[in-house]
Amino acid sequence: MSLRVLFLGGAGMIGSAVAAELARRGAELTVVTRGEPRRELPDAVRHVRADLREPGAVAGVLRGHEYDAIVNWIGFHPDHVRDGLDAVVASTGQYVFISTCSVYARPVPLLPITESSPRRQPVFGYARDKVATELALEEAYRERGLPLTIVRPFHTYDRGVIPILPGWTAIQRMRSGRAVVVPGDGTSIWTLMHSSDLARAFVPLLGNHHAVGESVNLVSGDLLTWDQIHRVLAEAAGVRDPVLVHRSSEDVGAAHPPWAEVLEHDFRHSMIFDTTKLSRLVPGFAPAVDFSHGAREVLAWYDAHPELQRVDPVLDAAFDRLTNGGSR
Repeated sequence: MSLRVLFLGGAGMIGSAVAAELARRGAELTVVTRGEPRRELPDAVRHVRADLREPGAVAGVLRGHEYDAIVNWIGFHPDHVRDGLDAVVASTGQYVFISTCSVYARPVPLLPITESSPRRQPVFGYARDKVATELALEEAYRERGLPLTIVRPFHTYDRGVIPILPGWTAIQRMRSGRAVVVPGDGTSIWTLMHSSDLARAFVPLLGNHHAVGESVNLVSGDLLTWDQIHRVLAEAAGVRDPVLVHRSSEDVGAAHPPWAEVLEHDFRHSMIFDTTKLSRLVPGFAPAVDFSHGAREVLAWYDAHPELQRVDPVLDAAFDRLTNGGSR
């Protein structure tokens, strides 16, 4: 019998990749979104429109249906997941909440990060609310029998996502011989994962009773410094020797305030993950797309779609100030 899966949301970059992998494996997938999906879904996927923020909407969607797994992609605050939990418990053997590795405390007290590493984020709003949502669902697991699995992706990309904060602005500056600012000294360690690899790791967790009651870091384990990430993107863009200028995260945040919070509480810290639990739950999984190949895919896609090549003039001006020695 085919795996029956319901997505609450999930028509963005990661969700569409997982949907494609589920379709490839012959699963029966229903995706519920408020409007049209942001990414194309496979033809075999059933699409339902509903505003899941409305009281009673989740119970309405579930009425008369049972699923092997329900995946919540749109829980960004505890208020987003409380509605309909009794209906969820009655309708599925597994409820998968998409969280984030940004929930872990910074600076990390002990590396590598495991699923039991401390969770704490009092300032960075996105991560703070994800921590609170995890805690609310864990209480439902203990008190109400919610068959909970928490999945924590980290920094995921695909051909449509340039996985550095400046995006196309950095690529354009590299190609024109202008300096690109890398926060810090460029040696802090990060990890990237292609969405297709994430999908191959994620799908075997669905309907997997060993994963119920667990949290799982969904990461590639491929370690890169920020300088390496920029240089690999530059090479894919046809730039042999990009000009990289290093400035402190504080200076970059002062020059471009929209980045201040995410730099201070997320991107400035080295993030190294233990993948033991993922390997145990998904035996044999290994990433298939290294970042060199992924970066070439990204640049080929952007070069084929000039409408995506948007330079942020405010950021561009901030980089000019920073590379000329100033911060404001």
